[in-house]
Amino acid sequence: MSGPVNSTILLLDIEKFSLRDDVEQAYLRRMLFELTDRALLAAGIEMTQRQRADRGDSVMELIDSNASSTTLLRTLLGFVPAELRALNRTASNSAQMRLRGVVASGYVAVDGEGGWVGSDLNHACRLLDADVLRKALREERGDFALCVSETVYQGVVRHNHPGVPAEEFHSVTVDSKNGPLRAWLHSQGPRNDVPASRSDGAAAAPQRPASGSRPAFDIGGATVTGGVFGGENHGIGGGTFHGDVTFGGDRGDRR
Repeated sequence: MSGPVNSTILLLDIEKFSLRDDVEQAYLRRMLFELTDRALLAAGIEMTQRQRADRGDSVMELIDSNASSTTLLRTLLGFVPAELRALNRTASNSAQMRLRGVVASGYVAVDGEGGWVGSDLNHACRLLDADVLRKALREERGDFALCVSETVYQGVVRHNHPGVPAEEFHSVTVDSKNGPLRAWLHSQGPRNDVPASRSDGAAAAPQRPASGSRPAFDIGGATVTGGVFGGENHGIGGGTFHGDVTFGGDRGDRR
């Protein structure tokens, strides 16, 4: 076994992989490997700077510590979501691919048969399998959820480099057999079809107008809180009609 070497650790895992049949799994694995190759190349990481381990529904990459972690994170936050959108736009439901990702760093040793050993790698794998990351992907409005280790956050993310906005990361704690692990979760916001959750787990109540206020209407991206439109008007679904159109129950005096 080689001595442990300091590396950047990248893990990517396909959501709901075990629910697919063999043909779908084979397709998704190929898409995952190809996407990973394109992403690392876009980050300026050559084949000679990385080693890959295949975990079936996920991929692990050991990346030379001299490669830019900032550029890798920038690629994961920009390039990878864009690639996933392009792939999923024309894919059938069974071929949709959504990913969880982890970026960590630490010392990893490689044995004579290509096996990887190291507590830092174990911690990264626990972050990948954590419920908090799985939940984040379910609620993420995009197709990718990313978590970084405390070391990566302190060394890179908190410095707010261009393309790696520190304010989009928040601290989480992951339980493990060796005690709690602190990590940082990236979030672009909840999906439109998933209601925001309160801290007690209950769904947030719908917002209602304050007592005495007029209801608001959203028309073509503009919010109208009430009033009267006179003259010639164009219908939302097409066509033209004449006369007054009243919103919010307030006609006023138009005599």
